[in-house]
Amino acid sequence: MIKNLLEFQNGKMLLIDKPWGWTSFEVVRKIKNSILTNTLTTKKGNLKIGHAGTLDPLATGLLIVLTGKYTKKVYDIQNYKKTYTGIIKLGCETLSFDSETEEYNFSSTFHITPQLIRKTSKKFIGEIDQYPPSFSALKKKGRRYYEYARKGEKINSMKSRRVKIYQFHILKIGIPYIKFFIECGKGTYIRSLAQDFGKALRSGSYLLSLRRERIGNFSTNSSYDLDLSEKFKIPCYLLN
Repeated sequence: MIKNLLEFQNGKMLLIDKPWGWTSFEVVRKIKNSILTNTLTTKKGNLKIGHAGTLDPLATGLLIVLTGKYTKKVYDIQNYKKTYTGIIKLGCETLSFDSETEEYNFSSTFHITPQLIRKTSKKFIGEIDQYPPSFSALKKKGRRYYEYARKGEKINSMKSRRVKIYQFHILKIGIPYIKFFIECGKGTYIRSLAQDFGKALRSGSYLLSLRRERIGNFSTNSSYDLDLSEKFKIPCYLLN
């Protein structure tokens, strides 16, 4: 055994580099199980743990995991600015707005130029309205939106929300692919922005890949890579 559980109950912040394909909840659950396995305790379930901002399963990057008394910091951290890099694919759409579902509704990209892309990107800076994706973790009647969406059930009560985009830079263009950098405020769905960006270009689009680089002053430069295999164990240096 490496540590006393009391240290985690008093509060720790773990900066995790979430791998592709894992939900944020799955990462938190794995970490909790590993902490309880590798610490001295007689109360195996007595540990609060959570994350400060969901990352989609097909996104990678910074996930802040809080334990014990530090879970009270969740709402403060959720208000921090977040930065992402990613790739938008033009010329088609997906129901999930990302690569989780199949491409459909193919459209032309012949009219799209690098100049048009950069000009259009400026329209997304500032306060904008967007609709959350139907494949999201928001809840309706106790169920996540993605639970309805994956069963083909329609959600008729989705409302737009106002979000703030501080920076939106086009890093590289190789049509149909656009690599971007974005800094945004709380509640922003990059998948929705990718979808809306294509519409503004009069084309289909979806978010092909996404990586969260920063949350406030915390970045992936100081985060930990986790081996989320069946034999997952939290690295010893997280427990020191």
